[in-house]
Amino acid sequence: MVLVTGASSGIGAATAVTFAQAGYRVALHYNSNESGARRTAEAIEKAGGKVWVLQADLSTAEAARGLVAGALERAGRIDVLVNNAGSLVARKPFLEVSDEFWQQVLDINLNSAFWVTKAVAPHMAARRSGVIVNVSSIAARNGGGPGALPYATAKGALTCFTKGLAREMAGYGVRVNAVNPGVILTPFHETFTTEDRMKAMVSMIPQGRPGTADEVSGVILFLASDAASHLIGESIEINGGMLME
Repeated sequence: MVLVTGASSGIGAATAVTFAQAGYRVALHYNSNESGARRTAEAIEKAGGKVWVLQADLSTAEAARGLVAGALERAGRIDVLVNNAGSLVARKPFLEVSDEFWQQVLDINLNSAFWVTKAVAPHMAARRSGVIVNVSSIAARNGGGPGALPYATAKGALTCFTKGLAREMAGYGVRVNAVNPGVILTPFHETFTTEDRMKAMVSMIPQGRPGTADEVSGVILFLASDAASHLIGESIEINGGMLME
């Protein structure tokens, strides 16, 4: 079974559907977008897949533990964890960032992954198998766009968390990797990016277009597969050549 956090739209929803198409049972998490989560679940069920829809506000450790407990109660085990939940929340210049806003962004994008992983990892370690994929961002590599410093900081820390966790969990047979999406056509940019800003970002992509959520979910599925059995602690850049290293 795969647990996908933040799966009501965008990359998370595409990932839930992609894994279902590959034969996985899916625990589909959402916070506030219940209608989006239900639509994604319906698409999975119509294709013959098994899905559970679970709500939790992952900005608290207690809710994260409750989400994992609920998934385990329904499915019995979690083979793959995709930490996708996150949000820019709002674009704010650094001089306007309050302590409360900074903490909110870190809780949603970094601490949520820590809390969910902390609840899942002991079960994977006990079975000596499992895969964890963290959804980071190109912002982790370039500091983010205007007004995105807290988000970029959280994603940069998530990339570091991925490497450290991968090193610790490898001995338990658990593989940990990450993906760093670039400019992807999702509700994220519909909410936080102006049309002019979007055009400017796309102009910097050698491929000449933004990516799609399905292109990201395909890489996540690859990282969970046996084809990636020797990949440990990597962050895969998915950005059409916008950033090459």
